[in-house]
Amino acid sequence: MIRTYVTSALAGAFALGLATAAIAATGEFNNMCAEGLALHKEIKTDCSVNTVYKSKTYCFGSEQAKQDFMKDPAANLAKAEAYYSKHQG
Repeated sequence: MIRTYVTSALAGAFALGLATAAIAATGEFNNMCAEGLALHKEIKTDCSVNTVYKSKTYCFGSEQAKQDFMKDPAANLAKAEAYYSKHQG
C-alpha cells in the first residue's frame, strides 16, 4: 500500500516536471540569454532556465549563466539592454 502511494507521488512529480518544461516561460529580449547579451553574444534559449528580476522574466542558456548574471544583476542587465537595443532588428 505504501509503495503504491510513493509510486503515484513520484509519477505525479515527474508529470508535473514535464508539464512545467512544456510551458516554458517567455522572457525579455525575445528569450535570448540575458548573460549572453551582457557579454555581447546572442544566445537563443527556450527559457527553461530563467529568473524574475524587478518583475520581469529573464532567460538563460544554462544555470551557470544565470548564476553569473545574478552576481550583479543591475550591471549585467544594463549591459544586456545596451547590447540588445543596439543589435536588435
